Amino acid sequence: MIAPNIVDGYLEGISEPARSTLQRGAQRFGTPCRRRVDYLPRIIMTVKTVRSVVTTGAIILIGLCSSRAQLSPSSATDPETNAKPLLLEKSEGELRTRRIHTDASAPASSQFMLKVSPKNNGSQHLVAGTEEVAPGATLPKHRHLAQDEIVLIHSGTAHVWLGDQERDLHAGGLVFIPSNTWVSLKNIGTEPISLTFIFSAPGFDDTMRCNSVPAGETPTQITPEQQKDCAHLGHAENANRQEKKSK
Repeated sequence: MIAPNIVDGYLEGISEPARSTLQRGAQRFGTPCRRRVDYLPRIIMTVKTVRSVVTTGAIILIGLCSSRAQLSPSSATDPETNAKPLLLEKSEGELRTRRIHTDASAPASSQFMLKVSPKNNGSQHLVAGTEEVAPGATLPKHRHLAQDEIVLIHSGTAHVWLGDQERDLHAGGLVFIPSNTWVSLKNIGTEPISLTFIFSAPGFDDTMRCNSVPAGETPTQITPEQQKDCAHLGHAENANRQEKKSK
């Protein structure tokens, strides 16, 4: 007769009803049935193997379904991926001419070029462009309420006022302007300052377009009140406008 403890070793992992049936069979049959009982380990191993295969197959199937769900073209399309990649030369972009100030104040430059913005290439995160500041010209004190800005100086010498700091910067210099920080710049050299401006979010590009006309068109006049309205479009403030308002 097969010892019950030997049968129990083979029954590990088998459901309780099947375990009871096999144990009763082992107790009932003696030596004459030895050949029939000898198949018991094989049956148990087969059950375990089938169970293992089914479990592994289920795991693989779940993984495949998950991968297909992630790669499915029916997934929601991110609209921000619609931005157009750009490779631009220095002269390529949206060239604009600044409007004429009726209060006799002079802008820092007569023209600028927008290269990256929602209207230029669909960018939803950055605005970038270039500008040249003539010797002696000043970029009036102002601040941006909703965007950080980086200014890269490629040529010339600039004296920069930034918050409570000020210093001269030369070709290769960089200015980081956090939002809500007052900034002003003056060309103190004898050659134009060539610079690139980069904003962390769209907005000020609307102000720049409001203060200008497309290159080739005759510049129109713009009043101080209109300049203020344009600044509000891009969430910006000019110091001289704010000072006049507070008086």
